[in-house]
Amino acid sequence: MLNFNFPIIALAPLAGYTDLPFRKVVKKYDADWTISEMINANALKYKNEKTLKMIQKNENEIPYSVQIAANNAEVAKAAIEVLNEYDFIDGIDLNVGCPVKKAIKSGYGGNLLNEPDNLSEIISTIAKNHNKKFFSVKMRIGFDEINGVDRAKLIEDSGAEILTVHGRTVRQMYGGETNYEEIKKIKSALKIPVLANGDITSYEKAKWVMEYTNVDGVMIGRGAIGHPWIFKEIKLQRSIRKEEKKDVIIEHFKAMIEWYGEYGVVLFRKHLHTYSKGYQGASEFRTKVNSITSSQEMYKLIKEFF
Repeated sequence: MLNFNFPIIALAPLAGYTDLPFRKVVKKYDADWTISEMINANALKYKNEKTLKMIQKNENEIPYSVQIAANNAEVAKAAIEVLNEYDFIDGIDLNVGCPVKKAIKSGYGGNLLNEPDNLSEIISTIAKNHNKKFFSVKMRIGFDEINGVDRAKLIEDSGAEILTVHGRTVRQMYGGETNYEEIKKIKSALKIPVLANGDITSYEKAKWVMEYTNVDGVMIGRGAIGHPWIFKEIKLQRSIRKEEKKDVIIEHFKAMIEWYGEYGVVLFRKHLHTYSKGYQGASEFRTKVNSITSSQEMYKLIKEFF
């Protein structure tokens, strides 16, 4: 088990956003723990080239986990055997909360909350077969109805060493409010460290959540999009300067070009849409951004706008 310093302020996996360039930036700006985008265990099993690129990390990402999605123990074991070959990976994280239809229909993610025996077998298989420093699970508080404490205890008993709890059911998707009361109950029922996840969008909210639930830290996903400096703000308990935000945006852009080449310009558009929120002339800026394909032109526009 890795010796974490608590509380942990971690970056949650978020498909299409928490890629290597983004994680590089949040790690520099005080995220304690980073995790890859969710990776299908089947793709890992067959060593898909694109998948193997997704598990790569920055040298500053310590500790770093790869999150997998598996719907049975056999596939989970095969994926773990592949990940065991990579010494740069510090931890394994199992997704037990993804609410998207594709995941549910395929039997992984949040669907595992409906299959406690299968869930337990997958977790115990990973626990017995991985060679990493720690093994964590990220869950929701139920599928249709709330049964978070029951499932959390099963996850702990099956071999997980850290648990992150998103305070919504699978059916809620991202609607409604995060149920911090259930997270609080889960924390008090478990012996392993518990992190809270859901609607943490400011340093004030992070402080309140940790105090109210008594958790061992927070994991932030959507709250970090367009706001990757939130980790530093939580540590400082204040907002960072506008000039520093500009530096982060430029650094993120450069990391995207370095990793993806010129195609990084296209991929960075969605980030600029969120970075520009609240700025005067943001709508006109986004229109310009959507037509730019040159990294030099994009860089010039970013410097001028922010």
